[in-house]
Amino acid sequence: MRPLLLLPSLLAVAATAVAATAVAATAAGAQNADWPVYHGNDDHTHYSTLSQISPANVKQLKVAWTFDTGDAFAGSEMQANPIVIDGVLYATTPKLQVIALDAATGRQLWRFDPQNGAPPTSRIRHRGVVVTGDRVLFNYRNRLYALDRRTGQPIRSFGDSGWVDLRQGLGRPVEGLSVSASTPGVVFGNLLIMGSTVPEQLPSAPGDIRAFDIATGKLVWSFHTIPHPGEPGYDSWPPDAWKVAGGANAWSGVTLDAARGMVFAATGSASYDFYGANRLGDNLYANSVIALDARTGQRLWHYQVLRHDLWDRDLPAAPILVTVQRGGKAVDAVAQITKTGHTFLFDRVTGTPLFPIEERAMPRLALPGENPSPSQPFPVSPPPFARQQLTRNDLTRRTPAAYRAALKTFNEYNTPHPFTAPNGKGIIIYPGVDGGGEWGGPAFDPKTGLMYVNSNEMAWLLKLVPRSDASLYGANCAGCHGAKRQGSALGPSLLGIASRRSREQITQMVREGTGRMPGFGAAMDGGAINDIVNYLVTGKDETKAKVAAAPSPYALPYRTAYFDIFLDHEGYPGVKTPWGTLNAIDLNRGTIAWSIPFGEYPKLAAKGVKNTGTDSYGGAIVTENGLLIIAATTYDNKIRAFDKANGTLLWEATLPFAGNATPSTYMVNGKQYIVIACGGGKNGAPSGGVYVAFSL
Repeated sequence: MRPLLLLPSLLAVAATAVAATAVAATAAGAQNADWPVYHGNDDHTHYSTLSQISPANVKQLKVAWTFDTGDAFAGSEMQANPIVIDGVLYATTPKLQVIALDAATGRQLWRFDPQNGAPPTSRIRHRGVVVTGDRVLFNYRNRLYALDRRTGQPIRSFGDSGWVDLRQGLGRPVEGLSVSASTPGVVFGNLLIMGSTVPEQLPSAPGDIRAFDIATGKLVWSFHTIPHPGEPGYDSWPPDAWKVAGGANAWSGVTLDAARGMVFAATGSASYDFYGANRLGDNLYANSVIALDARTGQRLWHYQVLRHDLWDRDLPAAPILVTVQRGGKAVDAVAQITKTGHTFLFDRVTGTPLFPIEERAMPRLALPGENPSPSQPFPVSPPPFARQQLTRNDLTRRTPAAYRAALKTFNEYNTPHPFTAPNGKGIIIYPGVDGGGEWGGPAFDPKTGLMYVNSNEMAWLLKLVPRSDASLYGANCAGCHGAKRQGSALGPSLLGIASRRSREQITQMVREGTGRMPGFGAAMDGGAINDIVNYLVTGKDETKAKVAAAPSPYALPYRTAYFDIFLDHEGYPGVKTPWGTLNAIDLNRGTIAWSIPFGEYPKLAAKGVKNTGTDSYGGAIVTENGLLIIAATTYDNKIRAFDKANGTLLWEATLPFAGNATPSTYMVNGKQYIVIACGGGKNGAPSGGVYVAFSL
């Protein structure tokens, strides 16, 4: 294990243990109780003490109200975890409008549209808002807005007439940068502390973690996840990488220990995901758990979970703050799940691992110019909550034809080791780039020390090819959108885009980027951008003679040729079931308490093939009185309640669309509600935009 880089402890108060925070109600008979922040509390443990809904009566849950946003469109998603304060619910829609609803009835109180009625330029993934004092803070593309909590109108004294440009302050020219935030930040005093969403292709912005003044929008501090000269970790990148490298961003949010004045982040991979000859080295602080002083952004400790990531194995969820038992004593800790299905557990103040971590040798064979890390760290305990390597024996046996189709793909993409570097023949990434663990994150019960996490059990296929394209589209766009504009798992189809978007909108997308798509305004001149737009509109590529003669600092010799889920000939996962699981992990003992298949495919269930498990996105709520409540599954449109002690199913209901989000629970006028965003849209599932609330 490599040594941690530590700084002196920041505050005397750090010696004081702080109990896990529950949703803002302590008495079972409370008339009103809030779900005041993303995932219920600053610890991000999804834990609630509300007890009106119990294991004894959960079967009596009925729909209390529904609210159709009217915002769904083909391929849209809705992943918000609603905030509820003083009887008002705040959330977002598929088109990223902000809504305020009466939390008892679902009646709309106000709505804010940052696009002023214009159609969205692309699918938007967004997980909610921050409500503090008199304002609602949320992000749309590069704009961080402050809205009046009563009216939903921008607060003009915040930033530039109501919003701050997130592209500013990153040490790069703003033109061409794509910076947004899919996950809400946290509030510490007068600061909003947040991560960002940046492109996974180049050019990409750096993933700085930043704090903004809530009243004015002024940038107060930044932590450089791609270190600048003189900062620790600078030598883990090539010289001056901070000027052109991107990624290493805390896209899944940050977690706050307010009593200690500490904020914790989990970062993703550096861009470009799958080939890193331009970023040789360990690439701190990508794929790292980082503890910062919430007042200043000073680094306190870090641990890099994966060095020089070549497999898009971002840390998929923000850390959660837990208290565990060690030697009969309570120890405040940080738990971090991974896409590979591992759980890392660290002392919250020092960063010392609480379970042993061992170094394992890794394959070194790679494409020319690449240099994979010779070893990687793995926790000895708890055991992984996802399978770790795909062999022939692990292929689907659903039908003989399904096995033959899977075996053909398996042989074509022969992958001798889970950390085989991407190459031209192709590799199987398993666990896949959607986990193992995903962005919903785990739930934690402070009474029992059990952590609950849903896990995906699907493999992904990846193939790289030389970037020898002679056209601007081929050189810059085909890696995500396909050589023939047909789309891929990295980017939607662009066929017929001129019928869905105006030329001006297409030009804006190419120039500025959107979400995870890079902007090319800094890498191309106006003529080159116009040539790409002409091709997208007309289908005639006349740019073969116009590829830039001078090499771009963002140009790499390889690009993605194929990237998608490993499926059989009928579209089901090419591996054995379960294809998704729900797991309880004992963080005191470092063991798996229980694990069950989670989700099913309706068409297979109708034929008697049940409990297959499916992929799932969104997390669970765990309650003090014994419930584990979760939707998340992609194809069966279910929300379920389990006995948290053993995984026994106690209740389920069918939703109008998949609830790929984390529920919220709250109480208004003496009645407890559970609400879930039903947005669908993942992996070909139908898209919707409905909020559904349940009560007894």
